Amino acid sequence: MSIAEGFAPEWLALRENADAEARATETPALFYGHGTLVADLGCGTGSMARWLVPRLPGSGRWLLVDRDPALLELARRSVPAPARTLEADLDTLHPGDLRGASLVVASALLDLLTEDQAVHLARTVVELGCPALFTLTVLGRVELWPSDPWDGEFAAAFDAHQRRGGRLGPDAAPLLTEVLHRFGRRVRHFPSPWHLGPHRPELTEAWLRGWVGAAAKHHPALPARAYLERRLAAHAEGRLHATVHHTDLAVLPS
Repeated sequence: MSIAEGFAPEWLALRENADAEARATETPALFYGHGTLVADLGCGTGSMARWLVPRLPGSGRWLLVDRDPALLELARRSVPAPARTLEADLDTLHPGDLRGASLVVASALLDLLTEDQAVHLARTVVELGCPALFTLTVLGRVELWPSDPWDGEFAAAFDAHQRRGGRLGPDAAPLLTEVLHRFGRRVRHFPSPWHLGPHRPELTEAWLRGWVGAAAKHHPALPARAYLERRLAAHAEGRLHATVHHTDLAVLPS
């Protein structure tokens, strides 16, 4: 599996401000002194660097890692720090590829991994001997206001879709935490929820369509068209709000 699964730059740009507001503000202070060389896995267009560099005193060089050369070039040109790029997949990434890294980071990546890939990632971080920050991992909890009788069915189907092909989906954070504990690392969790609604109309609609669409792919018998029409109508009236729960994982030495 690839480090980044073909995310379109338009979608990454649409979600960047929501990502930035959601990430836990407490985490950068845990990594002061570890910004000499930051390895950003699945960097996309570089949003993690744009968020972290101003918050990490002494932030130095960045190693941007992704499988998509077009995204790598966008990231290299836009991150506010000296950066080099590495085109690679997680399955073929080795600690030697990240030699010298003082901090490993990733955003919205862990839930895309299989168990084997998560274990490989944990081993890589441990072998490097540096801390890590993994932000915006889904938890499988979505709250919608006003509520609808079908919310739970669509949420369950979406979570099942997230686990397709052996991906961890909402199981990623607890599994990686357990693996890292076995490897002798401490892991701290910080809430990082998306708050969607009238203040983010384009992102809210794009997320809603994608969320319902993924649920319907997993469970075609769901009344997706009628449900989506109701939800879009509430959104058009400025009444729809959603909280999509995520967690940020800070991986620290014992």
